[in-house]
Amino acid sequence: MPERLYNDPMDTRTVPTHPFPDQKPGTSGLRKKVRIFLQPHYLENFVQSVLQQAGLAGKTLVVGGDGRFHNREAIQAILKMAAANNVQRTLVGRHGFLSTPAVSAVIRKYRAAGGFILSASHNPGGPDADFGIKYNSDNGGPATVTFTDAVYALSRQISEYRILAAGEVDLDQLGVCRLGDMQVEIIDPVSAYAGLMEELFDFDLIRDMLVDGFTLCFDAMHAITGPYAIEILEHRLGAKPGSVMNGVPLEDFGGGHPDPNLVHAHDLVVLMNVGVAAPDFGAASDGDGDRNMILGRNIFVTPSDSLAIMAANAQFLPGYRQGLAGVARSMPTSCAVDRVAAQLNLPCYETPTGWKYFGNLLDAGRITLCGEESFGTGSNHIREKDGLWAVLFWLNLLAVKRQPLAWIVHEHWARFGRNYYSRHDYEGIDSTAAEGLMDNLRNALAGLLGRRFGEYVIANCDDFSYTDAIDNSVSQYQGIRLLFANGSRIVYRLSGTGTEGATLRVYLEQYEPDVTKQAMDTQLVLRDLITIAGQVAEIPTRTGRGEPSVIT
Repeated sequence: MPERLYNDPMDTRTVPTHPFPDQKPGTSGLRKKVRIFLQPHYLENFVQSVLQQAGLAGKTLVVGGDGRFHNREAIQAILKMAAANNVQRTLVGRHGFLSTPAVSAVIRKYRAAGGFILSASHNPGGPDADFGIKYNSDNGGPATVTFTDAVYALSRQISEYRILAAGEVDLDQLGVCRLGDMQVEIIDPVSAYAGLMEELFDFDLIRDMLVDGFTLCFDAMHAITGPYAIEILEHRLGAKPGSVMNGVPLEDFGGGHPDPNLVHAHDLVVLMNVGVAAPDFGAASDGDGDRNMILGRNIFVTPSDSLAIMAANAQFLPGYRQGLAGVARSMPTSCAVDRVAAQLNLPCYETPTGWKYFGNLLDAGRITLCGEESFGTGSNHIREKDGLWAVLFWLNLLAVKRQPLAWIVHEHWARFGRNYYSRHDYEGIDSTAAEGLMDNLRNALAGLLGRRFGEYVIANCDDFSYTDAIDNSVSQYQGIRLLFANGSRIVYRLSGTGTEGATLRVYLEQYEPDVTKQAMDTQLVLRDLITIAGQVAEIPTRTGRGEPSVIT
């Protein structure tokens, strides 16, 4: 790429602006409808606030996204602002593409100061759908709450931003150019990440299994993991062409909802439930590539079980043969991994929802594997959850065991017991009604202690608070827990990943050690807890919803 853009001090503009009141980052950055981001100065205000707080002058920045609508325009604005704010070098994925795990990997490989990720993760894309932006710090992980709170404070008082008046960078051509004094390098979005995967997993063993006739299907959902999956699964591992379905990233994800669950990955679920004609293994990932769904023939592996099975079998894989330092799960995630940790004598941490809470534990070497019930698992190889990493972990484990996936799951339950687990989502409910429901639950906690519902007695209940084991920071109001005397749980929390209204998530869990009772229908086993959850929180009355929008 020719160095066609040269520095001229007169090219830097200082643009007057005014604050927007709604730029407080949520669990995974700032997410809004596209129309909100299209307001003049809206994106620029947030980017300037991040650049100012991060202090990136003279440093290296990574930029990329999931390819959704408005990504390319946002990247051009970020590059011009980075140049105007004296960033020395930027690394940008070709076409503006970089999965969230790949951004983390690139930050760590090149020792960058941080990176912007343009994505709304598993939310729909398109001109009438969702857009998002978040900042990852120099460890490759999501910025801390302290950082994002400071960014929000700056966004509330911003009066101007700096931007270079220059032509657009060609995002489609690999190479180097200059934007003002800043070097812009357009990089292959896949190569660094794929190379890291080859270090962690036994590609030869997986390749041999595929040669022997093992079949797989990966649904990229027209999202960012398509190019990664095609390169790794089909080209490097030798899966037959077409094993990756919906592999071309599209701005609107082909009109689909890029959330890898049993509802939105419907075609894959149907394919995996056609009996012996089904592939041996199925998987899917989301909009920005950090989530995963794992399937075998006629079996769905819950994310909670997936984390637990990974922890129990990690020693079979090259990247984890040295053993695990510890494991961690988000509070709403089932306690399945806790049972593995107890048997293997591993430290086990319970954190709030949000990958940033795992960062300190990973950086301090306290944990090796971590996961959330919301289809996210990961390890210390980066500082994000990682969809394709989880897929490769399972493929490597299957290549070692040479057993059907269902056998591995059932053997795990026989050894550790089964945690029947489900999440019920009530999406797009009135925000005021949702907050009122949670406030009512908080106020009722003292009266719930000891309350009996048939065979279920509430032994403890609280609004979860977390004290970080490394820096002693405290995070409060992270979800309301009802803990029953028989080990069952109900958890209520409001999601921070939506863009309109509120999403109430209700998590239900019941432990079953009896092998003869481990093959029952999950919703049937949990029916009493489902009734209790609705009754205690007054869900139908307060939300107007008789049924959840999504059950996983």
